Amino acid sequence: MKWSWERFLVAILERAPQALIDHIGMVLVSLIVAIIISVPIGILLTRPRLKWLGGIILNILNLMQTFPGLAIVALAMPILGMGFKPAVFALTIQGLLPIARNTIAGLYGVDPDVMEAARGMGMSRKKVLYEVEIPLAMPVILAGIRTSAVYVVSVATLAAYIGGGGLGDLIVSGLNMFWPDFIVVGAGLGALLAIFFDRVLGLVEKKYTPLGYSTE
Repeated sequence: MKWSWERFLVAILERAPQALIDHIGMVLVSLIVAIIISVPIGILLTRPRLKWLGGIILNILNLMQTFPGLAIVALAMPILGMGFKPAVFALTIQGLLPIARNTIAGLYGVDPDVMEAARGMGMSRKKVLYEVEIPLAMPVILAGIRTSAVYVVSVATLAAYIGGGGLGDLIVSGLNMFWPDFIVVGAGLGALLAIFFDRVLGLVEKKYTPLGYSTE
């Protein structure tokens, strides 16, 4: 494997911009879908009538999380074909657990005395949920979203194997052609993107974390 500055410039100036756009698109869509699915599931599983389902659902999500990212990508291909859709499906599956788990943990962590005081003020259960429980649980929920985002960014490189595009294309091309420059550009930008998502979501998490309270 021989380094070439000419190939490095081609990778970073010609191939990387579109690959980065595709990668960010996959991550954002997958993350949004995972949030839409996981947060309501987490809320429902903390309600009295459905608490008994919590362990079962979390065990299923834990099982799904143990599947290697490449295996999920490969399983999605026969059903959804090649390209963007199976990649988003696989990434969504990988992103569900941290968000659902933190949503449940955050809601269970709300002080029962605070909820009791809110109900004593005449607030309905629904109002307590939306105006007390969720705002207090938000830092923990955001921590789960942050964890999920970083994980999804890294797993998204595997989408290249099913035509999903992204930074994985550079890595796969580098591996196939023994071009270390392509591998460095793809892996390096992937790492920087993961750090970027972590920092941005960390700032959002900090904004919604009350003084004296930290999820870390």
